[in-house]
Amino acid sequence: MTHNTYHTLSGLATRIPIPNPRPIISYSPIVLQTPNRPAPLQLRVTFPAPSSSNDKLPIILLSHGMGRSNWLNSLEGYAPLYEFWAAHGFAVILPTHMSSLFLGVKAPEGKEYWWQDRADDMVRILDRKEEVETLVAEAVPGLKGRLDWERVAVAGHSLGGWTASMLLGARNTDPRSGEVWFKPEPRIKAGVILGGTGNAGSDMSEQGKTMIPWYGADFSKMQTNALSLHGDEDVNPYLTIRGSDWHADTYHHAPGSKDLLVLKGAKHGLGGISGWDTAEGDDSHPERMGLVQRMSLAYLKSQLYEGDDAWEEACKAFREIDQGTVESKA
Repeated sequence: MTHNTYHTLSGLATRIPIPNPRPIISYSPIVLQTPNRPAPLQLRVTFPAPSSSNDKLPIILLSHGMGRSNWLNSLEGYAPLYEFWAAHGFAVILPTHMSSLFLGVKAPEGKEYWWQDRADDMVRILDRKEEVETLVAEAVPGLKGRLDWERVAVAGHSLGGWTASMLLGARNTDPRSGEVWFKPEPRIKAGVILGGTGNAGSDMSEQGKTMIPWYGADFSKMQTNALSLHGDEDVNPYLTIRGSDWHADTYHHAPGSKDLLVLKGAKHGLGGISGWDTAEGDDSHPERMGLVQRMSLAYLKSQLYEGDDAWEEACKAFREIDQGTVESKA
């Protein structure tokens, strides 16, 4: 399909420069039979349609959230992100995690929300990259050999933001057992954390400690470059006693090169990124969505291609439109 990145209500988001969109192809499900996983791993792969150039495509592994929706928190959701990124030159791989209501499989004690398995899904994709590419190419001739597995990024929203954080190097210590999870994935070169989770311990609300009793995040070893993006009205008392700044802990408490974008007026849905016209988000807003799309695209382009100035140019334009703040640290 041809992807139109402009909406009449996109407003100031159109000030952020982007290249012209390309037609895209979205294919699902790709099914990977996976031992020791209660259900096969199902994927959606979305990418620019083959063209005369047939250039190599950098890859984004996209991790969905864990909301109330029966469909959106699966490979059926997050079209505003995967369609946009694919229309501008990326191949986006979106799995259905075991936590999805789509599957309806209850997690065992100690693995609530299948939190470890979410990160494992992304590792499975990387480990079985040839199989993934072959399965897609069987249905869509012209893709074989186009995926650039040397340029891989991860992006995630909400609980998917925590999934991304783990792959980027965040460590978790289960407060109940002391069990430590620390498995940074070196094949992932950069990440985008959208409305992700912050510090644990005394920053958690009592309800939060009950909802995610395994959560004991430590970002002090999250070395991989990352953009943390959240809304200044994204307040979650069911998880934390703090305000929206909780979502910025992945920036403030992680070492290395990090960027932080705080979007004015945005809540947890970030303008509606989990699906077109979804009622699940509480701030459906084409302008805010457009800013998330464009700023994340620019960041990933500059991270995966040395010398690319898309992020620099996007930040310059963003500061001129007074829709939030953006900062960086080395």
